[in-house]
Amino acid sequence: MHKHTAADEDHAATWDARYRESDRLWSGEPNAALVREAADLPPGTALDLGSGEGGDAIWLARRGWRVTGVDISRVALERAAAHVRAAGVADRVELLRRDLGAEFPEGRFDLVSAHFLHAHGGLPREAVLRRAAEAVAPGGVLLVVGHSRNAHQHHLAEAHVVLPTAEEDLAVLELAEGEWEVLACEEYEHAYTGAEGESTRVDTVVKVRRRAA
Repeated sequence: MHKHTAADEDHAATWDARYRESDRLWSGEPNAALVREAADLPPGTALDLGSGEGGDAIWLARRGWRVTGVDISRVALERAAAHVRAAGVADRVELLRRDLGAEFPEGRFDLVSAHFLHAHGGLPREAVLRRAAEAVAPGGVLLVVGHSRNAHQHHLAEAHVVLPTAEEDLAVLELAEGEWEVLACEEYEHAYTGAEGESTRVDTVVKVRRRAA
């Protein structure tokens, strides 16, 4: 991990400005891949990386998880705190402001979820994902979800964002042989409702379980 720099503060300011552009940047609903991949998992402790306005954290908390939500944006975290209180799950959700490239949360978790944690603003994404794998407890699951390169690259090309395939994300994790079970490494097409109305999205999904000791 790199040391905290002025560029990191610029990254945080950029996200704060983006959130301030509207009263709610995201739908408030949980991400579709999280619902699909975590609905049958027994509740435990969860780490939500890039937790935004709290939609995923609230969904998990309502299902019995104790959630640590992490984001770089103070604005996002303030909104998430309000949404968590309104949902009645404040006792099950802890929200932390972290620049994941410089400071990763301590501890081990039964679920580590990283949705759309793309390398905007110089985020050392590969290192962060490897640290996310280290944070998975024995028997726990790491879920990494990203935008499909084929479906989204033309939207993000101007921002110089690279969209890895699921296979590339799996390789980046550098999982120790024999210690992990690959549960999913694929593209996932699903319905999506956004500001422009209903559409179809294609995301990459990597789901791996650390074998119990």
